[in-house]
Amino acid sequence: RTGSYLSVSCRSCLDVGSSEAADGTATQSSLRDAMRSNDRSSPKPILDRPALEKALKANGVVLKNPDRHLDVFYQQLHRSGYPPLPEFIAELRGKKTGGPLTPMSSSISRRQGKRRPQLPKALLDYLEHTDDFEVCTSNVQLAQTSSNGSTTKLAVELQDGHVVESVLMRHEGRVTICVSSQVGCAMGCTFCATGTMGIKGSLSSGEILEQLVHGSKILAQGSNDTSIRNVVFMGMGEPLNNYQNVLAACRSMIDRRTWNLAHNRVTVSTVGVVPRMRDLTRDLPQVNLALSLHAPTQEMRERIVPSARGTPLASLVEAVDAHMMALVNTQDNPQGNGPLDQEKERQFASKKRRAMIEYVMLTGPTSTLEAAHQLGKLCEGRQLVINLIPYNKTDVKDKLSCPSEEHMMKFRSIVSQYGSFCSIRRTMGSDISGACGQLVVEQQKATQNMKVADIEDGFDSARTSRKENVSVKRPAKRKTQNSDRHRDENNEGVVRGLTVASTIAATCFIVSGTCLLLQRRRR
Repeated sequence: RTGSYLSVSCRSCLDVGSSEAADGTATQSSLRDAMRSNDRSSPKPILDRPALEKALKANGVVLKNPDRHLDVFYQQLHRSGYPPLPEFIAELRGKKTGGPLTPMSSSISRRQGKRRPQLPKALLDYLEHTDDFEVCTSNVQLAQTSSNGSTTKLAVELQDGHVVESVLMRHEGRVTICVSSQVGCAMGCTFCATGTMGIKGSLSSGEILEQLVHGSKILAQGSNDTSIRNVVFMGMGEPLNNYQNVLAACRSMIDRRTWNLAHNRVTVSTVGVVPRMRDLTRDLPQVNLALSLHAPTQEMRERIVPSARGTPLASLVEAVDAHMMALVNTQDNPQGNGPLDQEKERQFASKKRRAMIEYVMLTGPTSTLEAAHQLGKLCEGRQLVINLIPYNKTDVKDKLSCPSEEHMMKFRSIVSQYGSFCSIRRTMGSDISGACGQLVVEQQKATQNMKVADIEDGFDSARTSRKENVSVKRPAKRKTQNSDRHRDENNEGVVRGLTVASTIAATCFIVSGTCLLLQRRRR
């Protein structure tokens, strides 16, 4: 990957939410009052597989091989491009009752289908007559695309009227989508736009996956053939406080029958729910884990991230490190003989597992050069990726700002001295609101004011090269006529040289071939 990274007014990339490990800034009663109830919502998303399994059991629908039959159902639904449920069931019945079995391609998966296996009649009957499920229970309320077409921000309205946000980021040959896992945020962190909304509740696994469906359909309307390749849980909400639904959504994303994403193309970001971080390492160690750290000491972090109270920095870094090292014992030994020493083992794990630390750059004590040394020492010897995120102004209570580019480069250089790969994320979509939650907040205020931002994942630049410098993207300078003329002259000289070399090579080939034929005739 090219090393294109997030900017920061993103609530998304900061992933700030209420922490189960924190001593809590919101009472249980206030959370219950604000919480939306997925159990009472109807219809439910058909992509919520646990809900569908529960409904089938409650309605007495018995499948001889439920896992396989549901796998086939979701595979065909994906390849069909997620049409309305009645149309999809009618299509399945047409194939089942004698229609020709023809390969079926999907504008989403871009893959040709195989012969469709038969699905149980009981399953089709239930889905045909039930009002309890729909393919998509949400809709795109608003979509804004940047002037250069690289970034599209979606306001997705859920069936209960709440709105969450997703962001599509287009790059050459790949697309990343940032998804939300909750409605709003309980924390109200000092730099976060979503924090001003409060917490309304969690999304079901189906509602999370519907964001991919909406994004894929928007991509299918474009002129290129690019599909979603990366998913980052860096949108509204704390993913690990919605653990079971996020886990189910991740498993669907990496399922080869549906989205078929590579394991290291799915990234879960967290503000630091240590018990759930360890659960993720146990349950799904293949996916990436990103920690929103934002400060090098406990005291500094508690000032800007209230959920940090009661969660020591050392335990956070150790949890990230444990996730990176989780699969090292199951991977093939690159040396092929004997155990790896500790340093090589970490280097090998770092290449396979992407463990990342996110760090917002705010003018103040957390971004001083002394803080850079503290951050470097905190992560020293762990082979972690550290992403510095330039802060973009949002409508929050505290008036915050971002340090200069020169200062951030010095900060990055100091952190890199301690052995971590450190990069600075760049912005995308300067003409749309890129701070997750900001679009919703602006709509609620009925204003037209929007600020710069973007969202991206940040692991693959380290894979491409740990020596590659990634900096804040600067505005492109207009090229002068003299520089254009000089470049054209250089190109013309290169072309002329290649032409001469090709002519000489062809001549030598003809002469040698002729000599060889004459020699054979003489014999």
